[in-house]
Parts: sequence; structure tokens; C-alpha cells
Amino acid sequence: MSLVTVEGLTKIYDGQVAALEEVSFALEPGEWISVMGPSGSGKTTLINLLGALDTPTRGRALFDGTDLGALDPAARTRFRAEKIGFVFQAFHLVPYLTAVENVMLAQYFHSLTDERQARRALERVGLAHRLRHLPAQLSAGEQQRVAIARALINQPKLILADEPTGNLDEQNEAVVMQLFHELHREGHTLVVVTHDPTIGRLADRCLELQHGRLAGITIYREERDEVMDHLLQQVWMLREGNQTAELAKLRRLEVLDVSGILGRMAERGLVDLHEGHVELTLTGERRAGDLIRRYRLAERLFRDTFAVGEDEAETTACQFEHILSPAVTDRICAFLAHPRTCPHGNTIPAGECCRAPVPATH
Repeated sequence: MSLVTVEGLTKIYDGQVAALEEVSFALEPGEWISVMGPSGSGKTTLINLLGALDTPTRGRALFDGTDLGALDPAARTRFRAEKIGFVFQAFHLVPYLTAVENVMLAQYFHSLTDERQARRALERVGLAHRLRHLPAQLSAGEQQRVAIARALINQPKLILADEPTGNLDEQNEAVVMQLFHELHREGHTLVVVTHDPTIGRLADRCLELQHGRLAGITIYREERDEVMDHLLQQVWMLREGNQTAELAKLRRLEVLDVSGILGRMAERGLVDLHEGHVELTLTGERRAGDLIRRYRLAERLFRDTFAVGEDEAETTACQFEHILSPAVTDRICAFLAHPRTCPHGNTIPAGECCRAPVPATH
């Protein structure tokens, strides 16, 4: 069951200005969705409706089956305190409260205060040394991290972030986005409004709003899997050439967020990350070997059997490596009489079909 289901969500202000029109989508538990679009496209309005800060003119936003627009003001306040963690571009910290007191303030609205828990939340975002500092004594990045700790303190089911890096420099932006990466890996559900395409592409999906309408949905999860495959192949080929897969070399590839993708690959058990370099695990080696085998067999097929030119063969092989099933790959290998090298002389990893005994002839 979807955590959030949005059906025809519409918000009209002053009886005539449509900030949001007929927007529909579903948000799954543990998913990260980014929301993008030009100023005035309805991004903040959508966040306000999902967080029960406002009510729709038409349509519904269902949270675990509950229609948020049907809640009375007291129930909406309780819902926000119990289910939602908010992170805004403007940090909204109380200036005369310390960092730990600002985090505890969210507990107060939840009818529970626990300074030890608040301290742990700040320690998690790297602010153990800033517990007693006022907001004015903190940098912009540190203030945003206090806001994130405050958003997490009540263990919300959904985190809503509206331009969370909008007021930050590049270094602090990286720190904050790393925290969002960690939250996503732990299974938190995120909706992040951003104007930055680089940040938008870190999500599983991106909703594009134009003039209050949903103009499109882009799925980045599949694209990231292809990037992982590309990096696995690069590590394989570097090792094949007796070179170390140094992080500096991999970062020079035309790949978005190499460090973040490698981190996800390590979590999946595909690579081991060392000081300055990457190594394939046994699982990663098998997957990389399968990819290399499919690519080089396809390249051999198009060059030798269909007499396709070198450039076209390479391009077509790149497309085929992602769609060939193991069974089809083995049949191609058998058809080509189990070739040992590709047209460029590089080794084609052997498959199970290559190891099968040849039937005796009579």
C-alpha cells in the first residue's frame, strides 16, 4: 500500500488563482521523490498540502488511507506532530533557544521532552560540539543540520524538505545532502523540493510541475542502476589493464555523483571502498563479468556475423548488454563457437556454456 496517494489535488487561492491543478501520484514507503519546476509552479503549495499545513480546494491527499483535507484543525496539528518532519529553506529556529532546546521544542509539540534523545539527534548530524550554541552562533549549514535533527526527533513517517540547500554554500550543501542520502538508505520516505537538477537527480523519481500541473515524472532509479553497471565495467577494465581503480580516475568519468553511487554500490555488496581506491567484491566481479561478457559477445556478433562497422558495433553492443538474458547470451556464445576475445583482442569472460563438456561424437 502506498504511504501517500494524491488524487486530483487542486488548490485555488482567492477563488481564481490556481496554484495547483489536478495533480495525481503515489508515494511508496521508503521512496525519495524530488519536486522540481520554475518559481510559481506549485512546488511549495504541494508540500503544504502533503504536510497538512493547508487544505485542498478539490481532490485528496491520502496518508496511510487518511484524507488529510477532511481533518479538523486539531487533528491536522496532531498529524503534523506525529507523522511529518519538516525541513525548510529558512531554518525557522527560535533565536533565543540553544540548538538542543530547538530540537526539544519539536518534542514538546509531541507531548514528550527528552534531552538525551535530542542530544543524540544532534550528534547524529555532527553537532555534538554545538549543543549549547544559539542559532546566531551557528553557520548556515549548522543551522540547517539543527533543523534536520528537529525534523527527525519524533521519528516521522514522512520527511518534507522545501529547498533545504537553498541558503547553503557548496560545502554545506554536500554535508546536508549526505544526511539525506543516509536517511534514504535507512528507509525514510522523502519529498524534497529543489531548483537544482543535480539534487533532483539523487531521488528515485522526480515530479516536474509547470503552472500548477504535473508536467512529467522522471524515474532515476533505473538510470542509477545503469550508472552502477558502467562503474563496475570501468573498475573491471582498469584491473584488466593492471591499473588500480583509483577514486580520482573514476571521478573523471562523465557520471553524476560518483561518490554517492559508489556508496550505494558498497551497500549492495558490489564493491569495497578503500582509502583512495575501489575493489570489486565477488558479487561485483560476477556482475561486472556478466556485463563485460554480454557487451563483448554482442560486439563480436555484430562485427563478425553482420559485418557492422566498428563504431556502430560498439554503439549497438552498449544497447544490447542491458537487455540480453543469460539464456540468450549463452546461445549467442554457442553460435559464435565460444569466442575467447572481442574484436579488439580483449578477453571475453567464459560463461557456464563455455565450461560444459562437449558431447562425444560417434
